[in-house]
Amino acid sequence: MNFVSWKMQKEIAADLKLIYTSATVELAEQRLTEFEGKWDKDYQAIGLSWRRNWARVIPFFDYPPEIRKVIKTRSSFPTDEAATKLFYLALRNISKKWTMPIRDWKAALNRATSL
Repeated sequence: MNFVSWKMQKEIAADLKLIYTSATVELAEQRLTEFEGKWDKDYQAIGLSWRRNWARVIPFFDYPPEIRKVIKTRSSFPTDEAATKLFYLALRNISKKWTMPIRDWKAALNRATSL
C-alpha cells in the first residue's frame, strides 16, 4: 500500500479485504483473480505479491472465521506449532486487560480448544 495513491488506498484495501476474509481458499483465489482484473493495470505489483506468497496465505483459511477474527498479528509462522504458541500467548496476554468479552469470543474459544 506504500506505493498506492492515497486517493485509491481505501478502495484497494476494501478489495483486498474481500480476499482475506473469504470463507474458503477457492473463493479467496477467485476474489484475487477479480482484484487482478480490476487493479493490475495500475497496481500489478500487488497481485503479483499475493500470488508469490499464496502458499503462505492459504493456511490461514484452515481456521474457522471465529479464530481468524481473533488473530491480529502480522507475523509469519514458520510452523503450525509457532502459530499455535503465538495464538496462545496473545490470548493469555490480552485476557489480562479485558473488561468486557469480545464479540464472538465464546465461539472462538470453543473452536480454539477443539483444534
